Amino acid sequence: MRNLRILVTTALVIALSSLGVRTASAADSVAANCTGASHTPAARAAAAPVTVWLAGDSTMANPGAARCPVGWGSQFDALFNSDVTVRNQAVGGRSIQTWLYEGNVSSTKGSDGECRLTSTTYSSRWQAMLNSSTGMKAGDYLFIQFGINDSSSTCPRHVGPARYQQLMTMMAKAALARGAHPVLLTPVAAITCSGGMATKNRGFVSQTFAAGSATGAPVVDLQALSVSRYNSLRFCPNNGDYGSGPVGAFFCNDHTHFETYGAQQIATLVAGDVRRQNLPLAAYLR
Repeated sequence: MRNLRILVTTALVIALSSLGVRTASAADSVAANCTGASHTPAARAAAAPVTVWLAGDSTMANPGAARCPVGWGSQFDALFNSDVTVRNQAVGGRSIQTWLYEGNVSSTKGSDGECRLTSTTYSSRWQAMLNSSTGMKAGDYLFIQFGINDSSSTCPRHVGPARYQQLMTMMAKAALARGAHPVLLTPVAAITCSGGMATKNRGFVSQTFAAGSATGAPVVDLQALSVSRYNSLRFCPNNGDYGSGPVGAFFCNDHTHFETYGAQQIATLVAGDVRRQNLPLAAYLR
């Protein structure tokens, strides 16, 4: 009987040891697979070329022949690694509607208070973005920032709040339909002072956030971020001289558009919020 117990005990120890080896081996395998799952796709994503498309007005646009203005979009590409290409399609003087329907927005308002469209044909720049072969593709990004010229009371630039929200939502949905990621931005602030503090001075903020909620698109509150930066740089109080000193190095004389340094600062704010919100695009930032 004693020998039998020894044999049974020995067999049990051997069986448990074998099971332990197999369990450890399986656990090691799972760990290895998990490690691969967490790092390999990220590395692969970082190597996948991405195009960042920009739609906006002069505060975002590439500069012309003059030294000023310089839109922040022209400084955006330098903040990313070589896997990112920035396609800046921002155009000075445009509202969201004139950017979308260039040449087809009349100078007459309809009964709804909005500028009448003579045609619903999109501008060539928006058609190019929508092109199935050469436009937005899966994994790309579309940054949309208007709201400065839209506040005009006269057509063709005038856009009311409801129409603004509708058009921004439409653009975001068009990007999503192509597998691209829309990012919506509130309009960047000009520099205006109230005593010793810079103040917000743009509209269409709630409409931008509403379009973000309707589409699931992240919103960069560039108005709040820019005002915060102006205050950190102590631009206020200001004696009305916008052409010299720290303010003159940041802004053109109109205290709305940017010198190169100012454009770089604003581009950095946008990139910083991309990182703060942990958007996948942040993996490409330098």
